[in-house]
Amino acid sequence: MIASNSYFKNLASGFLFPEIAKRRREYCAAHPDAEIISLGIGNTTEPLTRHIASGMNDYIKALETPAGYSGYGDDSAGELPLREKIATVLYNGIIKGHEVFVSDGAKCDVGRFQQLFGASVNVAVQDPAYPVYVDGSVMVGAAGKSPAVHGGYCDITYMPCLPENNFFPDLSGVKKESLIYFCSPNNPTGACATREELEILVSFARENGCIIIYDAAYSSFIRDSKLPKTIFEIEGARRCALEINSFSKSAGFTGVRLGWSVIPDELLFADGTPVSALWSRLTNTFFNGASNIAQAGGLAALDAEGLEEMRDLTNYYLSNAAIIAETLRGKKFSDAGVEVYFTGNAPYVWVRFPGKKSWEVFDKILDECRVVTTPGAGFGPSGESFIRFSSFGHRENIMEACERLSDKLSL
Repeated sequence: MIASNSYFKNLASGFLFPEIAKRRREYCAAHPDAEIISLGIGNTTEPLTRHIASGMNDYIKALETPAGYSGYGDDSAGELPLREKIATVLYNGIIKGHEVFVSDGAKCDVGRFQQLFGASVNVAVQDPAYPVYVDGSVMVGAAGKSPAVHGGYCDITYMPCLPENNFFPDLSGVKKESLIYFCSPNNPTGACATREELEILVSFARENGCIIIYDAAYSSFIRDSKLPKTIFEIEGARRCALEINSFSKSAGFTGVRLGWSVIPDELLFADGTPVSALWSRLTNTFFNGASNIAQAGGLAALDAEGLEEMRDLTNYYLSNAAIIAETLRGKKFSDAGVEVYFTGNAPYVWVRFPGKKSWEVFDKILDECRVVTTPGAGFGPSGESFIRFSSFGHRENIMEACERLSDKLSL
């Protein structure tokens, strides 16, 4: 028989979120009457908004007609009107429409990019970080060739992002010619890099031959006008960075699936080949393009009405996060030494329970409050003792969860 891809043997035992789901199932089996509230996975909960949904509905109706039917697009990069509109509306023209590559989501693009850069590239990640960055690297053989140390992989450079360094890493340990995964607003910490910090990151990357994969999937939550919403606001970034983004959180498209990546013309491999050229080759081989229906929703989302709807939707989740943060900053928690980190520019609340293990706190909150959270250790070694609280939920459930945390959680 054919052997499996040996790189998969280097993966950790299970992806974070299926493990959370498993523990939830086990708890519910033991407590069948339990009413569980999830503040865990970052899955949107509110209905699609009227104007954006209408854009997709109109497209579906047109598909019933000979004139309105469409099949494969001409290019896996997406419909040109949507690419142009993303460049104009979301980037104010600082990037060009042909530099936008529409996809079925940022998470999918992360995996494709690791395939693009291959097994021999050095990899550096923020710590803690979205687990796909690390697992995608392991799957293509760019990590995991050595035993795990301190909960991580020896051949990945972990860049600790902690309260002590204002969640911005010391880059001095990053190897030359590394692929640097950087997310702002960050998942899971919610921290946002300042303009000055991104200038440091871009300068480092250019001086050391690195390429930044900049994950801006939560940029629509930024409310502080001083904070950059894209890496391309930083001079020099076009020569050392690409950016991924998504409609998942801003428009509620977690199930609809629509995202994009920006690859500037100036971004080159060592031999002078444009990164965009090989990206086109890869995606045209393995990907037939995002759903036409989803792209119609994306076009509607970038209309004036759609932008207003997305602003209202993200405000809703930010208000949920503020409620969670206020609860966890209460006297009961502060007296116990609980530390709460919430910027007001991201949908997550990052909370440290000093001296305790993340999974222990996860189990305790589930058992005592019947609330699902996300253990910080699942995001990397520096996430130990932290818990991520997600604001994606109906308001009444957020309020009920906060009441349970205040009344029932023993500290």
